[in-house]
Amino acid sequence: MAMDVMPPPEAVSPVGTGREAHLLEDVQAQADSRQLSIDKVGVKNIRHPILVRDRDRGQQHTIASVNMYVKLPHQFKGTHMSRFLEVLAEQDETLSVENLPAILRRIQECLNAEEAHIELEFPYFMRKEAPVSKASALMDYQVRFAGVRIGEKYRLTLGVMVPVTSLCPCSKEIAQYGAHNQRSHVTVTLRYKKFIWVEEIIELVERHASCPLYAILKRPDEKYVTEKAYDNPRFVEDIVRSVAEELEKDARITLFTVESENFESIHNHSAYAFISGGQ
Repeated sequence: MAMDVMPPPEAVSPVGTGREAHLLEDVQAQADSRQLSIDKVGVKNIRHPILVRDRDRGQQHTIASVNMYVKLPHQFKGTHMSRFLEVLAEQDETLSVENLPAILRRIQECLNAEEAHIELEFPYFMRKEAPVSKASALMDYQVRFAGVRIGEKYRLTLGVMVPVTSLCPCSKEIAQYGAHNQRSHVTVTLRYKKFIWVEEIIELVERHASCPLYAILKRPDEKYVTEKAYDNPRFVEDIVRSVAEELEKDARITLFTVESENFESIHNHSAYAFISGGQ
C-alpha cells in the first residue's frame, strides 16, 4: 500500500556543532495509534511575491498568501513543517502559476508524500476608465489559484472574486421614487483545459451585474452608473444564472461554480446564491 508521508529513517537527529553535537528526539516521526488519516496538514498564510500574467501589460507583480499541505496517513504522528518553507525558499524570489507543478513535485519528494496541495491568494490589479469622464485608476480583485498533485496527476483551479452593483427588481417595481441597490461579491471558480485570462472572468461577471464598480467616478459618471443599474435590475439568482449560462458555453472550461453574496442595503443580512456546472 502506497504511503503519503514517510518520516525520515532516523528517530533522532544530530544537531549542534563540533564537540557539542548531540541527539534530539524526532517526535513527529513517531507512530500514531488512533487510525485517523489527515486530509491536509501543512502551513498557511506565508506571504510571498508572485508574478502573474496580465493581458494588457504582459505580467504583474503582486503579493500572495500561500498555503501548502500534504495528506498524512493514519500511522504517522506528524509531518515536517519546515520542509514546506524549504521548498518555497528554493524558488527564484518570485513565484508563478507556471511553476506550481514543479513546486508540488518537490513537496512530494521532500515529504515523501503521495498527495500535495498549494493555494495562492492575491490582489490582482486592473486599470479601468470611468464610463463618461474616462478618469483612469486601478481596481483590485481577489484571485486564487489552487493546485493539487496526486501521484503524477496535476490539476489547477482558478477563482476570481468580482465586486459589482446589483439593483433589486422587486424594489424597482413597487417603489415610486427609486430602488434599493447593494454591492455584491460574485466569485467564479473554474477548471480549464485552455488558458483563460483573469480579465475575461472579471468582464464576464460585470456584463451580468446591474453595473460594474469603478475606482474613480466624477459627477457625470455617478449619474451614468446610477441610471445603468436602474435600467438593469438583478436578483442574486439572476446574476449566478446569467454568469453560469455563459460559462457553460465556453469550451475551454471543464468545471465551474458561481456564487454571489449581495450585501443588502435595507436588511441586516446578505442575499446569497450558488450554482455549479461543467462539461
